[in-house]
Amino acid sequence: MPNSTPLALRVLWLLAGLAALVLGIVGIFVPLLPTTPFVLLAAFCFARASKRCEAWLLSHKTFGPMVRNWRARRAIPLRAKQLAWVMMTFGCAVAAWRLPLAWSWLPAAICLCVAVWMYRLPSK
Repeated sequence: MPNSTPLALRVLWLLAGLAALVLGIVGIFVPLLPTTPFVLLAAFCFARASKRCEAWLLSHKTFGPMVRNWRARRAIPLRAKQLAWVMMTFGCAVAAWRLPLAWSWLPAAICLCVAVWMYRLPSK
């Protein structure tokens, strides 16, 4: 069945998906940048842009299980949660040390919200 979404809109969805995927990959190495939400956002965007890109992401050996678990059960693997919590804690400690006192609380507040949200989700 042909996609009825206009080409310009599909291109925007594709670019947004690529940007989210790149941010997710960068998040593997940068403590305050989470990987999982960006990969899930990329899957959301690819589903609206390109069935081929969506299929590629779903079949990817690293990212595919994460997306399939999210779509099936709204679940994040326990290992991913634990790694995210450790990296967010490390990132918040660095931010508290490096940022001016007036702003040092902001990363911790955001990470706390993300951590509570992840804790409430089922684990695979």
